[in-house]
Amino acid sequence: MADAPVGPPDPAVSPRFAGPETFARLPRLDDVGAAAVAVLGVPFDSGVTYRPGARFGPAAVRAGSKLLRPYHPELDVHPWSVHQVADAGDAGVTPFDLIAAIAQIEAAARATLSRAERLITVGGDHTIALPLLRVLHERHGPVALVHFDAHLDTWDIAYGARYNHGTPFRRAFDEGLLAADRCAHVGLRGPVYGMSDFDTDRALGFSAISTADVARFGVDQTIDRIRSRVGELPVYVSVDIDVLDPAHAPGTGTPEPGGLTTRELQLILRGLDGLNLIGADVVEVAPPYDHAELTALAAANLVYEFLGLFALRK
Repeated sequence: MADAPVGPPDPAVSPRFAGPETFARLPRLDDVGAAAVAVLGVPFDSGVTYRPGARFGPAAVRAGSKLLRPYHPELDVHPWSVHQVADAGDAGVTPFDLIAAIAQIEAAARATLSRAERLITVGGDHTIALPLLRVLHERHGPVALVHFDAHLDTWDIAYGARYNHGTPFRRAFDEGLLAADRCAHVGLRGPVYGMSDFDTDRALGFSAISTADVARFGVDQTIDRIRSRVGELPVYVSVDIDVLDPAHAPGTGTPEPGGLTTRELQLILRGLDGLNLIGADVVEVAPPYDHAELTALAAANLVYEFLGLFALRK
């Protein structure tokens, strides 16, 4: 890794709508060799149960990221100036064989982490969280999961399939990847199949903070509940973009009215400063349903929040 981090082109010389088609116009991992943080795209949506399109998410989020600037005033940090950040490109993932795709994602994450200390992954549907957790478990053991989503994603089977975007955290529990009673959902809302869905979820060791809880009790209490839940354990944060209200993120496969605002989610993520954050993903961005790039812009800014948090841990 170079002594001085290599950053994006100077926006005073190269306008932000020009330049490399990488996240925030950052250098490619292949060009710098190694990085403190790598951003990996996973263009895969063969695990969806409703609207497809998240395979185009990484490209859309990279396009939305061109608006980002180098200083994060709320966190008082330069996310890619204090250490090297690079774009690792996209994992090559088959759209035809879901089990093979999971293995390919796992291999791509492992290869990327051989050259980067931390990984932020842009999906892709939520199926991709399972292979990512497998790789992080190899390094850290069972991790505390903070899961931002409208949905539980701890169902067992959908249409006879045990692996899809509604089951990654059930499979992660089954495989022993998650720390017992240290995982939390944030942003749950909308109809489910029955109260048994919540009963099963609690039996798996999850706590839940609904969107209504955030509205009634506020961002600060939400942050306190998350921090109390995960403690000092290694923490993985997984963000399904549908945790945001469709007014803020219409471009997703299973939208649910009544979600968080982008501002609420940004504030909650900033409140995780100081936790032992080991990795993160932003998934389920489906540009075919987006309007004015609202969803891609929101997702790019969430990745930026994670970059800021990682920079603070340097």
